[in-house]
Amino acid sequence: MKDFIDAVIKFPFIRNALIAGLLSSVLFGVLGTLVTVRRIASLAGAVSHAVLGGIGMALFLAASGIIPGMSPLTGAFIFAVISALIIGFVSLKAKQREDTVINAIWVIGMSAGVLFMAKTPGYVDPGVYLFGNILLISTGDLYLMAVLGVIVIILAWRFFPQIQAASFDEEFAQVRGVPAGGIFIILLIVAAAAIVLLQTFIGIVMVIAMLTLPSGTAGTWAKSLSMMMIISCLFSALFSVSGLYLGWVLDMPVGAVTVIIAGFFFLAVTGIRALIRRRGRR
Repeated sequence: MKDFIDAVIKFPFIRNALIAGLLSSVLFGVLGTLVTVRRIASLAGAVSHAVLGGIGMALFLAASGIIPGMSPLTGAFIFAVISALIIGFVSLKAKQREDTVINAIWVIGMSAGVLFMAKTPGYVDPGVYLFGNILLISTGDLYLMAVLGVIVIILAWRFFPQIQAASFDEEFAQVRGVPAGGIFIILLIVAAAAIVLLQTFIGIVMVIAMLTLPSGTAGTWAKSLSMMMIISCLFSALFSVSGLYLGWVLDMPVGAVTVIIAGFFFLAVTGIRALIRRRGRR
């Protein structure tokens, strides 16, 4: 443990990774709770995978000189927002086609990303963006993550009653004048922006796991939506720091280790809860 603390003090990239893990826990905790409660994990998953298309497009346009200097983050954000808007409007207007559109966005985005990267001059490894590397996160990414975290907290605090009503009973919320559809679209857009930043932490493939596992674990103890958000943030921070520590000590990919820790913890809690319920019934 002492070696890891010394590494955090000595090496800026380790320190940035630790700060990123703590900052991302706010986004994972708050947004993950809403994603879990509203049962839209598949929607968030489609957006996270469609981001690869934007990354590939940005790399191709920049390397080809069509749009010099275009960053992968910009392309990812464009694709994420467009995908979120398409999925959101289809989910609200044509629920019978929701699954088809979600799957279409999912595969088209990833396929477009692979095609763009294949045509990009030089070698581009999709695995860097699919699985991420928190040790490569920059100070600029930390600032963006902090700003987005503050925005998410302010929005959640300011519109908490409306969010709570729309999350648990959408029809009742609409009757009471709550713009449930608008809240749903905004949630998807904010989640899309968070996904763009968080994919630098654990990658596109794994980001959806951290949006659901900490909040799913928190749901075991939480008695209210606000308490679920708080506990989910704490679990996210615990998993992130533990994953960074074990990844450093064992010389393994930090993102994968983090998700495995979160996954095992979630399964263990779920299993124990099921056993307690079973014994209670007996």
